[in-house]
Amino acid sequence: GPLKPEITITYIAVSAIFFNSGLSLKTEELTSALMHVKLHLFVQIFTLVFFPTAIWLFLQLLSITPINEWLLKGLQTVGCMPPPVSSAVILTKAVGGNEAAAIFNSAFGSFLGIVITPLLLLLFLGSSSSVPFTSIFSQLFMTVVVPLIIGQIVRRYIKDWLERKKPPFGAISSCVLLMIIYTTFCDTFANPNIDLDKFSLIIIVFIIFSVQMSFMFLTFLFSTRNNSSFTPADTVAIIFCSTHKSLTLGIPMLKIVFAGYEHLSLISVPLLIYHPAQILLGSLLVPTIKSWMVSRQKALKLTRQPKAPVKV
Repeated sequence: GPLKPEITITYIAVSAIFFNSGLSLKTEELTSALMHVKLHLFVQIFTLVFFPTAIWLFLQLLSITPINEWLLKGLQTVGCMPPPVSSAVILTKAVGGNEAAAIFNSAFGSFLGIVITPLLLLLFLGSSSSVPFTSIFSQLFMTVVVPLIIGQIVRRYIKDWLERKKPPFGAISSCVLLMIIYTTFCDTFANPNIDLDKFSLIIIVFIIFSVQMSFMFLTFLFSTRNNSSFTPADTVAIIFCSTHKSLTLGIPMLKIVFAGYEHLSLISVPLLIYHPAQILLGSLLVPTIKSWMVSRQKALKLTRQPKAPVKV
């Protein structure tokens, strides 16, 4: 179509999101985020180990139901996907959480996903294919790392102007993300061979929202324990980065790993639902999570204040 998604989405849109992040993020915040190893380990282990394993166990129960088996396989592929390169960052920024940690985990998780996601698909679904790791890795590097670095460099020269004008970085990223979702939906549902029964589709949508809510609550509980050492801003990044899955990496990866599968369109449907669902759910929860984070930060600040000596 006229939008040319094979160029505008694959290269320009994702690059624009990370250039935008590089431009808006303070360099010292990004540097300090690199050292937060415990947070990164939590996010990556939850996303690439716990998530796919939990989904696999859940699907063992669903396999005895009349739900379309290819949609169930699609649910498993969702579990195997790496963190997103955009939505988690945008929502963390909207709440006011640790944006630098969200950016690092999005980029790092995406690079891990190049190797780990095909292996997980092979483990859980038995799919095998020669995946061109080099080409995916180089594409990720050019669309994620390079724009982020360029954004940081440009920021050094126009830092004063940015702080004075405060451009709407969040709105720009949201518009780009909306374009990614729109073109991906068009690409999948334009396939004349797709055969969806309404019952299976409704159940899958319900399951996807239930899984997201459950996992968001689970990550919230784990990251707010007394001995977790995570700040409220860290918790916000963890909630979004651990439970969100990449559509921009996922769809091309599915096309590579399941090349030649006649049911590829059906396998792709759960991921196509999951992505806008995570943005919708995240957007609805932004005010609630922001209110919790602000009140929690105030409470922590009060407990850290030295108590005045009692006069006798």
